[in-house]
Amino acid sequence: MSHPRRQPSRTSTRTAETGRPVVPAEPGRPAPPLVPAASGRPVSSPARRTVKLTAPQAMALLGGAPLGRIVFTRRALPAVRPVNHLLDGGQIVIRTHRDSDLFHQARQHGGLGVVVAYQADDIDPLTHLGWSVVATGFCHPVTEREALLRYERLIRPWPDRPMEAAVRISPDLVTGVRLTA
Repeated sequence: MSHPRRQPSRTSTRTAETGRPVVPAEPGRPAPPLVPAASGRPVSSPARRTVKLTAPQAMALLGGAPLGRIVFTRRALPAVRPVNHLLDGGQIVIRTHRDSDLFHQARQHGGLGVVVAYQADDIDPLTHLGWSVVATGFCHPVTEREALLRYERLIRPWPDRPMEAAVRISPDLVTGVRLTA
């Protein structure tokens, strides 16, 4: 069954700060400049550019990030989970629990591993400057008892639940960008 396309409303809304009306931009036209309440003058954003990072630069930034997002397939659909991580010998390590979908898939695929993506960023919400990194590769369960004990000491997951397992991501493709002014 087809549905008629809904036309965007051209009614104005009011901002909470100023009470002034804000009219949405028409499709294909740039939005009007933001006007802060204090000055009443439009805000001009600085010119920004994207700089590609090398894989080593991207991995160095990833290693210093406090958290990231693991992207994997769950019941044939993409799933994303925020997690903290550790870089260990060029691999990304995440602690998890034995009944997690991620651990189950990594274990199910055995030596082949399961394809995942890992993303981390540090972008300032006011200036929109910072960086973003994506590492794509194969995820395997950590099976060595000594390694599991070591990761238990080094990685403190945020949820209050036992995390008795871990997975390693071996990045095959690492991309990153830095947003600069």
